[in-house]
Amino acid sequence: MEPVEPVEFINLAVSGAQTRDVLERQLPAGLELRPDVVSVVVGVNDTLRCTFDIHAVAARLDTVYGAFAEQGAVLLTACLPDPGGTLGLPGVLARPLARRQRAVNAVVHALSERYGAVHLHAAEGAWLTDRAMWSADRLHPGERGHRQLAVRFHAVLAEAGLATGSAPSPEPEFPAPTTSASLWWLATAGTGWVARRCTDLLPQLLTLAADELRHRARGTSARLDLRASAAVSAALAALSVAERQPDAA
Repeated sequence: MEPVEPVEFINLAVSGAQTRDVLERQLPAGLELRPDVVSVVVGVNDTLRCTFDIHAVAARLDTVYGAFAEQGAVLLTACLPDPGGTLGLPGVLARPLARRQRAVNAVVHALSERYGAVHLHAAEGAWLTDRAMWSADRLHPGERGHRQLAVRFHAVLAEAGLATGSAPSPEPEFPAPTTSASLWWLATAGTGWVARRCTDLLPQLLTLAADELRHRARGTSARLDLRASAAVSAALAALSVAERQPDAA
């Protein structure tokens, strides 16, 4: 048997991080480490802010992906489920968030292909509606959910010829949080999260919901989807133009 080389795992992730945080804080630290494999899975928190801008998200991810690809790291990316669905929001509130997440996922798809990333389609599947997969906040996977993602990432890495070992176990090592523990989280950290979103996202989300209702009443809801698709196309086109400019000088 060939000796197994030691592996070091470093987690730079921070709860609540947006693409701006990844670009400004985590990217410099990650580049210093010169990783062989790097996972960049982000975007949901951007959709939950009143400052959401798909052009900015695309530009930040392009810089992050490009920097790690230039170092020769294997880049892992994933499209993610919409937060309105996982939170169980009413349709009129969930649809605007779903549209934002689809926009982010479209950008991630395009940039993953551009930089040769190993990409996981994690925005669909039965695991999304399995409550056992999620933590108390319903936005982040619990241990079972993280293991499910690890199993699926291993599968795509193996398909690409980059993973030769056995797949990780999908079964959790620790018991799932009790109902009382989940309620305690909601009464403490969860309360703060709700308060922050009520002062940040909620006013804008209500405006988006009203716009959703108006278009639905007029039978023009498709225009909202077309508007979002056009914004994604413009964001990606702007990246292409920016890449060509130095050559034109």
